[in-house]
Amino acid sequence: MRIETSAGPAEIELDKPRTPAFLLLLTHGSGGGVDAKDLIAVRDRALELGGAVARVVQPYRVAGRRAPGSAVKQDEAWLEIVAGLRKKVKKVPLIQGGRSNGARVACRTAIAAEASGVIALSFPLHPPGKPENTRVEELRSTGDIEVVVINGARDPFGVPAAADATQVETIAGQPHSFRSGFAEIADIVTPPLRRWAGLALR
Repeated sequence: MRIETSAGPAEIELDKPRTPAFLLLLTHGSGGGVDAKDLIAVRDRALELGGAVARVVQPYRVAGRRAPGSAVKQDEAWLEIVAGLRKKVKKVPLIQGGRSNGARVACRTAIAAEASGVIALSFPLHPPGKPENTRVEELRSTGDIEVVVINGARDPFGVPAAADATQVETIAGQPHSFRSGFAEIADIVTPPLRRWAGLALR
């Protein structure tokens, strides 16, 4: 499906059970796609838990660009996508997630989107070799909304400190783009997905 935004059309792959328990939005890194194996691992686990999952190709990628451009415009478009999807999947908790740049978007917009939680895969804490250019404030911008970070232990973009998010996990031996550890990622996200969706006893 497509959703028109102020930045152009977004393309969405929506997996929706008849009576979803929650809605999970997932999006890609700056030059990547929604078929990244870590995103698929999270999607599959969310579907097992009874959630609806929307994998969002943001407008700049639909247009063929690799860089997202203005963060303000990117976030505005994201919130328009959220509003469009909320019309399709109503009255259930909303959870946001993404990898790399997509994780940044999910954090920056969490409050405005009224998200119940955020899954941040490969959160790029800083550009490689430039730890002084930290993006930690984006992680902290979610206020009381919980953020679960999962990074590769060898990520050149850095790994957030435990104090910077609700939960920070690392996958041993992995760089910024995970090459393995997908079952571990799925297991890590299961408890928070249950908690945010109110499925703790399910």
